[in-house]
Formats: sequence, C-alpha cells, structure tokens
Amino acid sequence: MKSKLFFAALACLLSWSCAQADELKVGDPAPIFTAKTQDGAKFDLALRKGQWTVLYFYPKAETPGCTKQACAYRDSIEQIRKHGAEVYGISADTVEAQASFHKAHHLNFTLLADPDGKVIGLYGTKMPIIRLSRRWTFIVDPELKIRSIDKGVDPVMDARIVTKKISALIGP
Repeated sequence: MKSKLFFAALACLLSWSCAQADELKVGDPAPIFTAKTQDGAKFDLALRKGQWTVLYFYPKAETPGCTKQACAYRDSIEQIRKHGAEVYGISADTVEAQASFHKAHHLNFTLLADPDGKVIGLYGTKMPIIRLSRRWTFIVDPELKIRSIDKGVDPVMDARIVTKKISALIGP
C-alpha cells in the first residue's frame, strides 16, 4: 500500500512539473522577477523594458555542459550585443557559486543566482524531483513579451542559435 501511494504521489509530482513547463508560450508576457547577480547586485527584469533580453537557464555551474554553454555565450556576446540584446544565465546556484563560475571562465555577461528556485519556477524550467533547472532559453522582446522558447538546448550551439533568432526577430 505504501509503495502504491508513493508512486501515485511521484506520478502526480512529475505530471505537475511537466504541466508547469508547458504554461509559458511565445507571445506571453515574460514573468517579471528580481534576482541577485554574481556580484550580489539586484537584477530586475522590469528594468529591461525597451531592450532585448536573453534568459538562458542551465542546471549547475561548473558542470561540463553548463561550462560549454557559458563559454559559447562568452565567445558570441559581441554578436548578440550588436543586435541590441543582453544575455543573462540563470541557475539554482548561489551568488558565491555564480561568482566563482563567472571568474573562472572569464565570462563577460551577467549570471543570476536563484538558489530558492523562484525564477526557475516562474519560467517552468524546474526538473522533476531535483532542485535544478532544465536547459531552456527564452528570448524576451523590448515589450517584455516572450518571443522564443528553446527547450532541450544544445549547450554548444545555443549562443549561435540565439544570435540567428535575434537577427531574424529584429530584422535588417
């Protein structure tokens, strides 16, 4: 009986997590949030109104895929900024872990710490059961509307794909 109850609860939890992930769609307002940067400063998405914003969610700093993704953004940041966009990497890591990751890889864009998972929850990127984010990327337009959602992101290709998408969204 206990095992049936456990599996029923687990199935409910998993289906809830998946349902949450499907809630945001292209065209929806981006959920507004505040978070701490790797330097401990306050980031407020509402203050990005009027500018293009890339929010890329990743599981954990200093893991192989996340390091490749961050370094790819580092190496592509000027192309992205040429289109008037700024990049923010978000994970459930602490400010201290984000600061260490930022410094170790000479990142030239901002990382956001979400150790309580509030932002991850707002964007529906939480992995079932564990307290990590899925690797998803959102492009938010100057009106703070979601213009692109990429799920199942390839960490090596994400920055290039985002650069092409922003170019197409903004136009020549």
